[in-house]
Amino acid sequence: MTSTMPRASRKPGGPPYARSRWVALALLASAQLMLVLDVTVVNVALPDIGVALHLQRGELPWVVTIYTVFFGGLMLLGGRIADLFGARRMTLIGLALFTGSSLLCGLSQDAATLLAGRSLQGLGAALMSPAALATVLTLFTGADRGKAFGVWSALAGAGSALGVILGGVLTSEAGWRWVFTINVPIGIALLIAIPLAVPARQVPSAAQRSLDVPGAVLVTAGTAAAIYGLINIGSHGWPAASTVLPLVLAVAIWTVFGMVERRARRPLLTVGLLGRRAVLAGSFLMLAATGLLVGGYFLGSFALQHAYGYSALHVGLLFLPVAVATIAGAQAGSKVLTRISARNIAVTGLALTAAGYAIAARWPQPAVMVVALSIAALGIGATFVTAFTASLTDADPAEAGLRSALVNTFHELGGAAGVAVLSSAAGAGLVVAHLSSHDFSHAFGVGAVCAAVALAIAAALVPAVLRKPGG
Repeated sequence: MTSTMPRASRKPGGPPYARSRWVALALLASAQLMLVLDVTVVNVALPDIGVALHLQRGELPWVVTIYTVFFGGLMLLGGRIADLFGARRMTLIGLALFTGSSLLCGLSQDAATLLAGRSLQGLGAALMSPAALATVLTLFTGADRGKAFGVWSALAGAGSALGVILGGVLTSEAGWRWVFTINVPIGIALLIAIPLAVPARQVPSAAQRSLDVPGAVLVTAGTAAAIYGLINIGSHGWPAASTVLPLVLAVAIWTVFGMVERRARRPLLTVGLLGRRAVLAGSFLMLAATGLLVGGYFLGSFALQHAYGYSALHVGLLFLPVAVATIAGAQAGSKVLTRISARNIAVTGLALTAAGYAIAARWPQPAVMVVALSIAALGIGATFVTAFTASLTDADPAEAGLRSALVNTFHELGGAAGVAVLSSAAGAGLVVAHLSSHDFSHAFGVGAVCAAVALAIAAALVPAVLRKPGG
């Protein structure tokens, strides 16, 4: 698709499509930002939600995690649907569902209603996120696509930190219900603006549409089981049946999924896609970067609130430098990809991440911790843009939605894995009232080791290629 909509394709009397692709990018990125924010925005509001709705201790974690289970579990299906029925159409359908379910969450009076709303939010996000990124892929080509990836990567990384900031401010100043209902006016405005700015593209005919239902069911079940098992590690530990059984089940289901896809006439996911070095490298970088970023936010916000007694508002404000550093790292990485190879950027980014975690492990005091997490976020931002570029730059429009979904699935898996590993490293102290800085020093040390291991893998896996200035 060309960078602007051809005049011939504009219907007389139709909507006045915006000429600037950058306006379209800003709208789509804003919609994506809402989805990323909702992964972490609830964290600091959780104590107030629990008191207001009289939630049991076992129900509290699910307010956060059920969104991730649906978001990550249904992502590949959402990407395939976007390829078959149109990326812009599915962006709007997913956004409408996400907006409506946000209102349901904000009006909740009991646990059942809130969890139902969070589940529907995850479904809407799974439909919208890969479709929105696929739309960006069709709008931008050449050097502009790299710049667009820089913007998208920055939001993917900074959104989690901004969620902590926004959650703290809204909970302290307006009340926990605004954590959800703020999405409603923004969502409605985007539903009006996106059709005016984003052109529709041709989709396969009804005869060409074929959805691999068995594959969709298997990959959704396998991914959801994996996320469920990873989430349980933080609260129940590695040996618990609620951890081991879902992870074993996920591996079994994914194995069956691979066998089914090799025999399917029109598979949901061509298994060989993950065999391509660029796609595999990008997926690994997304998994590692998201795990280290979200895990760091989890440890940092938990330490500041529960070990050092900071309020939700103060925690949110303290994470502002971390968000800025993530954006700066992504933009810097995007600019130098034409001069420095993807491998070198990934290795440098992960080295900064390891250094930041090591500093936090050695000096866990609040001010140093924030500086250390900002150093780590700078490197993670650069790693994010490398992951997106490696996985998606050469994507064909016919598989743009599926490629986008694949990258975003590893984003959700990485977030769950990061929290699982680092919360497990922090030990049982996380579930008691009195915490010590020693618990967090050990966990940050484990994070530094994980970043170093990821660096070594990236040095061998990521191709040493430059992005062409015009490609």
